Amino acid sequence: MATIGSSPQQTMFEQAIARLLVLAPAALFALLLSLGLIALLRPWLVRHALAQPNARSSHREPTPQGGGVAVVASTLMVVWAVLALSLSPGLPPDGQFLALTAAVVFLAVLGALDDMHSVSASARLAAQCLAVVAVVAVLPSELRLVPQLPWWIERACLFLGWVWFINLVNFMDGIDWMTVAEVVPITGAMVVLGLFGVVEPRSALLAAALLGAMLGFAPFNRPVAKLFLGDVGSLPIGLLLGWLLLELAGKGHLAAALILPLYYLADATTTLAHRIVRHEPFWRAHRTHFYQRATDAGLSVPAIVTRVFLLNLALATLALATVAAASTAASIAALAVAGAIAAWFLRALARGNR
Repeated sequence: MATIGSSPQQTMFEQAIARLLVLAPAALFALLLSLGLIALLRPWLVRHALAQPNARSSHREPTPQGGGVAVVASTLMVVWAVLALSLSPGLPPDGQFLALTAAVVFLAVLGALDDMHSVSASARLAAQCLAVVAVVAVLPSELRLVPQLPWWIERACLFLGWVWFINLVNFMDGIDWMTVAEVVPITGAMVVLGLFGVVEPRSALLAAALLGAMLGFAPFNRPVAKLFLGDVGSLPIGLLLGWLLLELAGKGHLAAALILPLYYLADATTTLAHRIVRHEPFWRAHRTHFYQRATDAGLSVPAIVTRVFLLNLALATLALATVAAASTAASIAALAVAGAIAAWFLRALARGNR
């Protein structure tokens, strides 16, 4: 409650500081826990989860995969520890968060099995659909992104979009530091929005924990990587990012929710469309994503991920600006600018060093 004589600006600042005192330690603990878990698990992963290089991969030496188990476990452990301690108002768990946690664990188990023993594409897709259905089913009925659409059509589109988002996060995790360069700016922006109460405290906490866990994983994945994220990480991370972006869109910031992951959306969706148009078996592994074409054209992995990170920082800035402006015109303008930047960036990647 504001004190007598305090201004709205002072109250907002005090609330932001109070939230920071929860979110910053959560991110730090997730970082340290992720580092520790990776140090413990890496010898086992070297023995049981080696990714062998092939014609479609971007690495040349056998490299352990499965580092995502530390990222996901650290994220969930820190979030649930804070929830159990009730360190901040608005944090007690509910059915939605319980369903999300169960779905994340389910996808992590599926990903671990696929990292060690190949799982068929149909089984993977069925499991992903089941996970998304479980989360969508417990969303509040009043949650609407496009109220002009019938409720059931919107829910069907949400289901399809979320399944696609999980897959595209998995598809895009193809070179060292790529997922770090994507997840860190998105979660960082969500933490900033959480500090000012734009998203729910629980979502801000989840973003902070995932941010810290990814930073803990980053040193092991820096080019040339000593450890890959693996499907055990990319699949549940796709689900978690989708939940965070849905939370943002549900608060009336659909433009920001589209802008934040726009690079991944643009690269993966454009590539899929091209493969379908060319009658290629789009469900099979390939090397035609724009970032893969950039490596084939001579651009180094550090150069690519640095550019992706800078692009994502620019997109995060645009997304934050649309939230601050709270204007339909500003949102449309920001979407147009973001789309133009993303299109230019994809073209630049395809050209490589030329």
